[in-house]
Amino acid sequence: MDVQIEKVSLEQKNVLRNLLELYKYDFSEFDPEDVNDQGLYGYKYFEHYWTEPSRFPFLIKVNGNYAGFALIRKITQEGENPESYFSMAEFFVMKKYRKSGVGRQAAFYLFDTFFGTWEVAEIERNVPAQRFWRKVISEYTNDHYKEVQKVDWEGPVQIFITG
Repeated sequence: MDVQIEKVSLEQKNVLRNLLELYKYDFSEFDPEDVNDQGLYGYKYFEHYWTEPSRFPFLIKVNGNYAGFALIRKITQEGENPESYFSMAEFFVMKKYRKSGVGRQAAFYLFDTFFGTWEVAEIERNVPAQRFWRKVISEYTNDHYKEVQKVDWEGPVQIFITG
């Protein structure tokens, strides 16, 4: 299985927009959000991935076919000693490609691409995502990560360093 991860080009924006709809539909079992008047979920921060230099959109392909995407943010905390970390804002692998190593390969590639501190957060109700990320991050870091609960997030957050 040939897995490719590529930065989303302007010509591929609609591909990402369409995959986001599949993702949001898939996620609807954990999120109470409804579709809008056009029958779409939409994604509030979509355009930000082309206007903010701290956001990075990627497509995941398997054997040349679209299989998912990853949206990454570099977050810089304000303060006297500003610190930055990477956040896996959204991550999606289509059901037919799950449990085949595609998500693992994509995650490893992205962790290897963006060196530094990472935070990966899952909502409390999304137990399959928690299992996936714990397994992938544990393998990637050789168990050198910590899991925390944050005041502003309902669910576990894994924190680790790459590079």
